[in-house]
Amino acid sequence: MEMKDLFLIMFLIFAGQTLGCLAGLIKEPPKMFLHGSLAFAASMMLGISFFQLIPEAIRIIPLHLTLASFLLGILMMWIIDKALPHINPELMKKEKPSIKRSVIMLVIGMALHNVPEGLAIGVGFALERDLGIMIAFGIAAQDAPENIATIVPLYGLTKKKMKSFIIVSATVLFELLGFIFGYYALNETSLSLLGASLALAAGFMTYISIEELIPAAEIKQNLKVDIVSLISGLICVLLLCFLG
Repeated sequence: MEMKDLFLIMFLIFAGQTLGCLAGLIKEPPKMFLHGSLAFAASMMLGISFFQLIPEAIRIIPLHLTLASFLLGILMMWIIDKALPHINPELMKKEKPSIKRSVIMLVIGMALHNVPEGLAIGVGFALERDLGIMIAFGIAAQDAPENIATIVPLYGLTKKKMKSFIIVSATVLFELLGFIFGYYALNETSLSLLGASLALAAGFMTYISIEELIPAAEIKQNLKVDIVSLISGLICVLLLCFLG
């Protein structure tokens, strides 16, 4: 991997997380903007999964192995969500746990979510540079609104801006670790394992989009904005595919 490529990936990994944190602390954006951003990110991740990752996996491994790996990725993310019910900051409003427990569980949940996101980038990059960059761009697009939605309630719990910023920003290291593992562990491995990993990453991204981002976008309440955002995300993926 060339050093400039590594810097580009690191920039995209840190950019979405950091911008989301800063935006959420400086001024909470209008809900319409936040919902539209979540819808845009969801469509990008779904587009990358079904236009890029799964077709690439099918090209490398048989269809039944691709499907099995894809479903395994969805199952793994479902288990993480079940094991850590506080992974969604909105749940804190209903459960009203202690501040210390809320912060701990929220950070653990974000960190575990960031690992498969980084893994998806690493797997894509191990197969093809442009594919890895496209996945990193898509994940950065969802990290920004996701971190806004996370840091606002976290700041409400801690009452300290710098502490909230450091806590949320630190979780990006898990995404970076996922990327490093995904790239270096799979770069010299067999094509079959790499193909299965691509489908697995597609499962991760599909679950996050359908179970978290799309419901959080509240499409029925923001129909026009969210539909435009969903279509824009898919168009963006198609353009990236064409330019790549």
